[in-house]
Amino acid sequence: MKNHQTQVRVRYSETDQMGVVYHGNYVPYFEIGRVEWLRNKGVSYKSMEESGIGLPIVNMNINYKKSARYDELLTIHTTFKSHSSVKIEFDCAIYNEANELLTTATFILVFVALKTGRPTAPPEYILEIFKSLE
Repeated sequence: MKNHQTQVRVRYSETDQMGVVYHGNYVPYFEIGRVEWLRNKGVSYKSMEESGIGLPIVNMNINYKKSARYDELLTIHTTFKSHSSVKIEFDCAIYNEANELLTTATFILVFVALKTGRPTAPPEYILEIFKSLE
């Protein structure tokens, strides 16, 4: 399955005085979505890092359409888009409780060897996930 959904409730500390989510707080929401996408596929991001593989963002594009507000339950949609020898790309979206589209984003991440900081091939268990998605 290429898609995964997870939910997060907007905390007071993530908003401004008007109860609107600060734009920088969407990035952690999307990170929650990507980490949970991996977990849903049986991959612990923590374990991957402990084995020496990191997955930093090298490109992101966020399109804000409507504000999220304090105490709303947000649904984060994370969709696997593509992969190459060292990269993985996701399309993401956040919806509110009324199922209104609030924000869309694309992320490109690169598998890196944490010891060297250099790009590396994904681990075999990630390659198996890619195969299952084709």
